[in-house]
Amino acid sequence: MAISIQNVSKKFGNQMALSNVSLEVPPAQVLGLLGPNGAGKSTLMRLISGYFPATDGTVSVCGFDVLGQPMEARSCVGYLPEHNPIHTDMYVREYLEYTAGLHGIKDVSAAVSSMIEKVGLTPESHKLIGQLSKGYRQRVGIAQALIHDPKVLILDEPTSGLDPIQLVDIRELIREVGRDRTVILSTHIMQEVEEVCDRVVLIHQGAIVADGALSAFASKPGGLESAFQELKLP
Repeated sequence: MAISIQNVSKKFGNQMALSNVSLEVPPAQVLGLLGPNGAGKSTLMRLISGYFPATDGTVSVCGFDVLGQPMEARSCVGYLPEHNPIHTDMYVREYLEYTAGLHGIKDVSAAVSSMIEKVGLTPESHKLIGQLSKGYRQRVGIAQALIHDPKVLILDEPTSGLDPIQLVDIRELIREVGRDRTVILSTHIMQEVEEVCDRVVLIHQGAIVADGALSAFASKPGGLESAFQELKLP
């Protein structure tokens, strides 16, 4: 499995953010984490990325335990948080070269040029990141997450705040990069899951309440929309 999560819980003080979550994700699958705000989606993604440890349970990525083998596990993961932490005072190419250097990539120039083309940044590659539209900033964020060619890509609300044209472009980019790697995409936008994902995991109040192929949800009365609306009931 690309990702294996076994009986994981995460507590912040007295608040239980995740409760006994288990999930396995195979290679080359685009999985959508769908749930209301505060459901635990971001917490789960941060556990996978090694951003912080689980209170209980185990998380492994590409066979490496996130806590016991942190460097090996993290080398397999590309991560774009919800709030894209890019350096707006750097040029696009400069920033990606800096990121590639952090990953120890040997031919930095070639890797950066290839990634700029892959994510559609060629017309903007000479600009300061601070001069870019939000859509192109997201492309830079995805580029830095992919620069070391990870087997697992984690995207937390990657289309939040984008206009309709930017939405189409970023979703198409996610579909493309998901053809040869595992992608976990968190969102509270149902249409995004329907357009991009192969599999859907519904999460609510820190627990997985449904998990299945997108086609399985579509075949049920009311489809994915009905399942999602049930999560909002008191």
